[in-house]
Amino acid sequence: MITTVDAIYEDGKLVLQQPLPLPEHAHVRVTIDSDLEREAWLKISQESLNRIWDNPADDVFNDLLQK
Repeated sequence: MITTVDAIYEDGKLVLQQPLPLPEHAHVRVTIDSDLEREAWLKISQESLNRIWDNPADDVFNDLLQK
């Protein structure tokens, strides 16, 4: 079973926002996907897209579309 849940890191422990349907003492694997890392990747991706998409060299294509 693969389940994604939200948690908050408090006092060295991950505190889940909702209980899980697991038996007591079940072994699980935790993968950390922090918001800080995600935000950094989104910012870098947006900057790269802006450089590629928004450049004066492509204005010639807009002119051709209007003809």
